Amino acid sequence: MNFIKNRIKIIDWYIISKYLGTFLYTLTLFVIIIIIFDLSEKLDDFLTANLTFWQVITLYYAGSIPFYVNMLSPLINFIAVIFFTAKMADQTEIVPILSGGVSFNRFLVPYFVSAFIIFAVNLAANLYILPYTNRLKNSFENNYVKKNESSSKTNIHMRLDEKTYIYMDNFDNKTMVGLKFSLDNFNGDVLTKKLVAQEIKYDSLKHNWRLTNYSIRYINGLKETFVSEFSKPKDTILDMRPDDFSAYDNIFENLSNRELSDKIRKEKIRGTGIWNDLLFERYKRYLNPLSAFVLTLIGVALSSRKVRGGVGLPLGIGILLSFGYIVLNQFAKMFSLKGGISPLFAVLAPTIFFGLLGYYLLRKAPK
Repeated sequence: MNFIKNRIKIIDWYIISKYLGTFLYTLTLFVIIIIIFDLSEKLDDFLTANLTFWQVITLYYAGSIPFYVNMLSPLINFIAVIFFTAKMADQTEIVPILSGGVSFNRFLVPYFVSAFIIFAVNLAANLYILPYTNRLKNSFENNYVKKNESSSKTNIHMRLDEKTYIYMDNFDNKTMVGLKFSLDNFNGDVLTKKLVAQEIKYDSLKHNWRLTNYSIRYINGLKETFVSEFSKPKDTILDMRPDDFSAYDNIFENLSNRELSDKIRKEKIRGTGIWNDLLFERYKRYLNPLSAFVLTLIGVALSSRKVRGGVGLPLGIGILLSFGYIVLNQFAKMFSLKGGISPLFAVLAPTIFFGLLGYYLLRKAPK
């Protein structure tokens, strides 16, 4: 504490309180507005499903509010910095600070202290909170909002391990039932076992799979053994889960860090085509919070000069740049998932581009 008191001056506390206070106030305002629009859009779905007010709060908004906060954080961070810094410049508060012998780099210290606090909160939320709140939000949307959309995935091919391959004609994520299932075991290039079942269903309590109307053919050279059962189901454990066959795009947001790492490890073997999606989700959780530093730098460099017209012009430019950052993020994501660009580069590209822009604006800022 003594170290902090000796390094952080009164003007630093003033800027930090302005920064974080404006950020929290603006973020709360935007979240309330989004909730109002979201509620008006989904009210029919809530009423059709006969959901109570408490169910809507606990099953949906308990998960969606953290999602909105995380989504809006870069935008609100940028707007907050520009708004209160431009206001300080308009009230001629920055000129005395710099004229009193404080360098512009020293002037940036409280801004980056505030940005570090926002960065740390966003990083902790990405790693430890959002995977669980997203599970609430996405489960609710899939069951009540997207209920008319297909929940089935068809023509599924997957490699479970070096010797085992499976196929399903269709898998329904709501009933957790697959049709026309087959499993092939190989020893090198030689087929040693083939299992075929008319239906396979996941038991979420026992965490195993139940085969119905199945037959198994064991192959040992020229000898074959055939077993079939059409009346009694067979329980078995397979290295796969229903979310491996999810038809929803938001499934990766629900995974904890351990589940995500495990899925990435398995995807190296399976090769189901979701490798870029998984890596993008992992890098996004760790690297997206860095935008707090980049957007803070741009905001200060852009709005620390006093201009005619007050805060209107810097704020308008800031809003335009913040939406540009969001658009660039979305383009990078699409190029990564659909265009084959490295997920790491796609996540870092917006931050690098705006970081260079911030450095250029910093050199042009009044000293």
